[in-house]
Amino acid sequence: MDIFAVIGTFLGIGFILTGQAMEGGNIGQLLQITAAFIVLGGTTGAIVLSFPSKTLLLALKYLKDVYMPPKVDFNGLITEIGGFAAKARKEGIIALEKESANASDPMLKLGLGAVADGTDPTLVREMLENQLNQAEQEVHNAAKVYESFGGYSPTLGIIGAVMGLIQVMQNLSDPSKLGAGIAVAFVATIYGLFAANLVMIPLGTRIKFIYQDIFLYRNMIIEGVLSIQAGESPILIERKLRSFILDDGKGASVNG
Repeated sequence: MDIFAVIGTFLGIGFILTGQAMEGGNIGQLLQITAAFIVLGGTTGAIVLSFPSKTLLLALKYLKDVYMPPKVDFNGLITEIGGFAAKARKEGIIALEKESANASDPMLKLGLGAVADGTDPTLVREMLENQLNQAEQEVHNAAKVYESFGGYSPTLGIIGAVMGLIQVMQNLSDPSKLGAGIAVAFVATIYGLFAANLVMIPLGTRIKFIYQDIFLYRNMIIEGVLSIQAGESPILIERKLRSFILDDGKGASVNG
């Protein structure tokens, strides 16, 4: 569990509500079901229209990673690739055909299998980079869903405000009905801005940051596999891979 993600989720909203309370307001003044339907419901409809179902499901999947980020072990990967390199040097590249089945990462397994089959190095790189590009595109698309929600919701807040003002204008002759329309107008705007700037856009940003280490990990796999194929020594390969990370070994897990 990433405690900072949990804190960040409630920190901004908490301070704003506290500020409102200090001014004599209360949370009940912001609970307006009509405004929620207009802003949150309308924005959700725009998102469903904008993205295919596969991307929407991916966005929900990556939401979990915001609070429980996946971990990557850089040092473990370096040791593992070094072991494969030593095996290839001692017994030949063909030995990797059997050993690749024990690889910890599917991308590493693919690369080692291709090397064992005698695939041209250029093609091996293309295969692995294709895998990496697809993974990067998935993360980009998932983050885009939240960013788009943040882009649409303020506009829906304005729509809610206009609808509330229309209600006010139609009931100028009956002052008892003016309050409801004015409430929808102001609260709808707040909902749109809250959803965008305190929740959705930050979620999209955090998803991108979380996966930076994942992509670094996979770039290390590409470099390691190609180095093994080139016949480089295990010690040299380890040095090359360690150049990807900090000397103190930090970054061995994804913490955002």
